[in-house]
Amino acid sequence: MNPMDMMQLAGRLSIFKQQHPKFGKFLKSVAAKGITEGSIMEIKFKATDGNEYVANIKMTPEDIETINMIKDMGRHKDRN
Repeated sequence: MNPMDMMQLAGRLSIFKQQHPKFGKFLKSVAAKGITEGSIMEIKFKATDGNEYVANIKMTPEDIETINMIKDMGRHKDRN
């Protein structure tokens, strides 16, 4: 990802956090509990036309490593 794209993404994430403060609190609660292998993350999308889409992911060690990398990126950003 080029630096300009990263800057745009950081700006968009800031806006997302402001517009959806409960989501960040939810993620912190989940992280505090601990994401372990075999845990299931489920995402549900309900369209304005009433259609619903649901997907779930059974956490693998690789998924947990990816999540930890993303968390570390956030920590590095906060230090800068």
